[in-house]
Amino acid sequence: MPESSPRAEAISPIYQLASDYVDGVAARNPIAATSLGVPGYDDQMPDLSPAGAEARVAFAVETLERLRLLEPQGERDRVAKESMEERLGLARELHETRSYLRDISVLGSAIQSVRSVFDLMPRATPEAWQNIAKRLARVPDALSGIRGSLEQGLVVGERATVRQTQAVAQQARVWGGAEEGRPPFFDSLVAAYDAAGSPSAGLRADLEQGARVAADAYAALGEYLAERYAARAEPRDPVGEERYVLQARAFTGATLDLDETYRWGWDEFARIEAELAETAERIAPGEGIDGARARLEADPDRAIEGEDAFRQWMQDLQDRTIAEMDGTHFDIPDPVKRIEAMIAPPGGALAMYYSGPSEDFSRPGRTWYPTGGRTRFPLWFEVAVAYHEGVPGHHLQIAMVRYLADELSRFQRLLGSTSGYAEGWGLYAERLMAELGYLDDPGYYYGMLFSQAFRAARVVVDIGLHLEREIPAGQAFHPGERWTPALALELMKSRIPFGDAFAASEVDRYLGMPGQAISYKVGERAFLAAREAARAAEGARFDLKAWHVRALHLGPMGLDQLQRELGG
Repeated sequence: MPESSPRAEAISPIYQLASDYVDGVAARNPIAATSLGVPGYDDQMPDLSPAGAEARVAFAVETLERLRLLEPQGERDRVAKESMEERLGLARELHETRSYLRDISVLGSAIQSVRSVFDLMPRATPEAWQNIAKRLARVPDALSGIRGSLEQGLVVGERATVRQTQAVAQQARVWGGAEEGRPPFFDSLVAAYDAAGSPSAGLRADLEQGARVAADAYAALGEYLAERYAARAEPRDPVGEERYVLQARAFTGATLDLDETYRWGWDEFARIEAELAETAERIAPGEGIDGARARLEADPDRAIEGEDAFRQWMQDLQDRTIAEMDGTHFDIPDPVKRIEAMIAPPGGALAMYYSGPSEDFSRPGRTWYPTGGRTRFPLWFEVAVAYHEGVPGHHLQIAMVRYLADELSRFQRLLGSTSGYAEGWGLYAERLMAELGYLDDPGYYYGMLFSQAFRAARVVVDIGLHLEREIPAGQAFHPGERWTPALALELMKSRIPFGDAFAASEVDRYLGMPGQAISYKVGERAFLAAREAARAAEGARFDLKAWHVRALHLGPMGLDQLQRELGG
């Protein structure tokens, strides 16, 4: 089992500071502690008021100042210092925009984190359930802090948008049980305790009371957002170029030329669409892209009926892929071989996601699939998604990072990742599986191409919406018009195989997380460019498995640094 920090005899001042910073973050943000698997804080909630935000950024700035005074003691130290400096400096820049005073988004805001942290908490012992009960009782305080931040934001002119407010109000109502016919999310924790066997009457009463106050707090937050905040929220969705550039750097760790990225996004979309058309002809001759998709959707041999059966299919695919990848294309340590496929609780955004293992691997990495009420699951698209979220995608990368305690600083392993690094690798993993022959079936290859087209569309839609760009004159889709949410929804409906509700959820997501949606293709582009640079530099000596080992052992970082380090 890997240690929680590099061996004592090898630790440098930079690695020590990195470890101390993780401990400080855990103490100041118990939700982050649970997410990262740092023990000791599972019964607590963070201070989500303006004062709490100020305290967290002050700690980051203090650590950054200390870090800048330290000299690297070798190559690993240099890489670790550069990646940590970039992230801490960015944290200060983001705080200066006062974004914490308008933190309402359908995905990735504190409102979701307060609920989703319960998905990650241990449940195997009475002590673990006591932690859950105590944390449930503290949900009202956490949501009160969020509300205080939002109110201060209104005073100083920092407002979330009407669209995000209304969507998150609906999420809060669902989790709080304010929607008729839908029990509160928190009731599921009591049910899980009952199912675990040998319940304690006193502990069960504490859980019931905690679930009740947590649900009431979310229902009240939903009412506040819908009835009081929304009327004062910002009606316009675009954030403009200045905010977008900073947010894109936060998600990618790269300073992007947005004009070039927007043009490249259109070029990628056109290239993939052409290959989609060619592949569609192999599946359904003469029926076009939509006809091939319809045939794959209806194929009973490529579909799973029922949530439980679908979850088991995902689990089996992950386990089989790990067994086949290990020793051939990757070297996978035993702790990393454990992964759990999960069905996500209802109410959140309708996008599959991954949660990493705890620091000691007592909690495994997990893929989470929100069904959106569906009970039939066509598999033509899901194979590539499973590779993206599991192995060789997110799970292999993120769990390997957790495992490399003797090579990477604790900051690198737990806090150093960017969306561009993680999602770029995930998308690269889809393409890699096609290169390795795992998607030779035309239907599954078509699904991978659809995934690629979907992510390329995200680039043009995300930049186009927030910068209010024109659609190029040469495009078949509304040439010369400026992007609007309605146009974005129209395009995404044609490129998302999960229905109109999912497409609408995606557009809400882009508008609530500017710069995140581009990180998939931008990150994949960085990994591919680094691979080709290494191939060119090494010539006949280039070995793909060895390059993958180097990529995984390098650790998380921004894309600008990644290309410098990994390009050969």
